[in-house]
Amino acid sequence: MELTKNIFFNTDKLIENSKIKISYTGKLFQDGSEDVSIHYGFGINWDNINDIKMEKTDLGFQAEIELTGEDTFNFCFKDTNDIWDNNDEKNYIFPIEKAQTELLVLKDEPVALGPVRKLRKSYLWSKKVRLAVYKLITYLPKILSGNYKRKINDSEQ
Repeated sequence: MELTKNIFFNTDKLIENSKIKISYTGKLFQDGSEDVSIHYGFGINWDNINDIKMEKTDLGFQAEIELTGEDTFNFCFKDTNDIWDNNDEKNYIFPIEKAQTELLVLKDEPVALGPVRKLRKSYLWSKKVRLAVYKLITYLPKILSGNYKRKINDSEQ
């Protein structure tokens, strides 16, 4: 996922309490810096500030980061010469989405399958009704016209 030019994440959405991999191919990478660190924090107040040295690859600098439960992920980059890429002093800020918990099934909790069974029964009944209608449409005219002949097996002849 490319959220900003030269910054890529390995996921479509940034979700709280998950690990992400960030790739950076911006100004510091293009200028040939050997060591780049990501300076990051969370929320409007930049809580839990941290610096991580990024790994240099052919595809840019990369790092893995654990997201917190805050609402934004804020970061910028710097090299060993104290040259910063901070989005023209605006920093890079991306929203963090809340994890959807209603789809999770916790251990030792009973799960009601009532509606699923009803759906399955109604589906089976609809198939039976469709088959019956098909047979009526196919065979009733033959029976009424007298054109219906029972197939005789070779052994009965």
